[in-house]
Amino acid sequence: MEKVQEQPAQTLSETAEQPAERVVEQPQDSAATAAPPGDSKEAETEKPAEVAPKEDSKEAPAPPPAATTAATADDANSDIIEEVKDKAGANTQVADPKPQEPADTRPSYLVNNAALSQFFDRLAPIVEKAGHNEMWGVPLKDAQDAPTVNIMIKFLRANEGNVKLAEEQLVKALEWRKKMNPLALAESAAFPSSKFKGLGYITTYRDPTTEKNVVFTWNIYGSVKNVDLTFGNLEEFIKWRVALMELAIRELRLESATSVMDYNGEDPYQMIQVHDYQNVSFIRMNPNIRAASRETIEVFSTAYPELLKEKYFVNLPVVMGWVFTALKVFLSKNTIRKFHPITNGVNLAREFTTFGEEIPKTYGGKGDVLADSGRTVTLQDDKAPETKPEENGNASQAPEAEPASGNPAQTDATNGPAKDDAPKNDKPAVPTDTKTDAPADAPANTLADAPADSRPN
Repeated sequence: MEKVQEQPAQTLSETAEQPAERVVEQPQDSAATAAPPGDSKEAETEKPAEVAPKEDSKEAPAPPPAATTAATADDANSDIIEEVKDKAGANTQVADPKPQEPADTRPSYLVNNAALSQFFDRLAPIVEKAGHNEMWGVPLKDAQDAPTVNIMIKFLRANEGNVKLAEEQLVKALEWRKKMNPLALAESAAFPSSKFKGLGYITTYRDPTTEKNVVFTWNIYGSVKNVDLTFGNLEEFIKWRVALMELAIRELRLESATSVMDYNGEDPYQMIQVHDYQNVSFIRMNPNIRAASRETIEVFSTAYPELLKEKYFVNLPVVMGWVFTALKVFLSKNTIRKFHPITNGVNLAREFTTFGEEIPKTYGGKGDVLADSGRTVTLQDDKAPETKPEENGNASQAPEAEPASGNPAQTDATNGPAKDDAPKNDKPAVPTDTKTDAPADAPANTLADAPADSRPN
């Protein structure tokens, strides 16, 4: 009986030792294999529990493929998930699209300047209200037309970006042009040479640095022979002055502009004005001159904004320096910057180093006198009114009678002074024993024909 019991015990021991090697891999079975040998019945009872680990050990190599399959499945699932996300996003876009603002097709000078854009929105009503659409020879069209834009910029600049004020000024200017018809004045009107001969000229000089023409308007007030005769008819004087201004504007070639100027940059469509006061007295102010001055201020400040680049007052008496000091109180710094008093006219050429030699000799250059080189309005010979000495107080104040030749209206050099731009001191324009009256825009009234940017703030 003892042998029979020992044999199973060995078997049980060997059997128990085999699963003991697998304890590392199958820790859950360690309790069963570690039981001490005892009753055979217990061993037989525990033996079936040993079978499971054996079967597990045979299937152990299977996990790697399962892991690969799982990874492949994960990748496939992730692709599916991404695709579902994409589709979901696409469906979301289609299902709930956000409204897109239409692209702004306006020119950059409107996009970047709200005031100018608003001003153009008012252009059609402005033209309709004024009943006229021409400004300085340019038909006002739309924001795609460069000449129109440049003119609109000038009116807006003159009013410091205030759209309402710019609109009001443009309406007034258009209404005035409709009534005055300044283009016709410059083109076909003829003015008496006895009143306006040698009084105004237009010249252009080529600036080699910019390769652009510089436009000059010249007012030679020393050429006025009879103050009452020249300024007595206010309407006629204004028409003459407007005609001269329109000729100068024509030289600016505004209608030929192909590009829009920078609102905050340099304005290439401006001119230089020269006022020569040689032989002019500033002692007292004639009522006719005062009236002409007021009217000229009103017209030019409204109808010709932002056309003045620089203004030179030449042959100005030293005693008149106080006028410019006084002006600084009433005018903006930008306006005062444009005014340049010059006591001696021959120093004018020094102000223009690149083309100063082309300026007339009278003003320090080497060019011809204005009577030969300048252009002016159409003048016609007329018979000066006969004035008896006792009626005027001084017969020499009346202009010399022009010969009634019956020739057609003559212009330019034929109507200018013979050799000089202003009368010489030995042959003054007014009698030496009679004090002269200041011209229409003498320094005391230097704003007489200054554009709107010269208006007091």
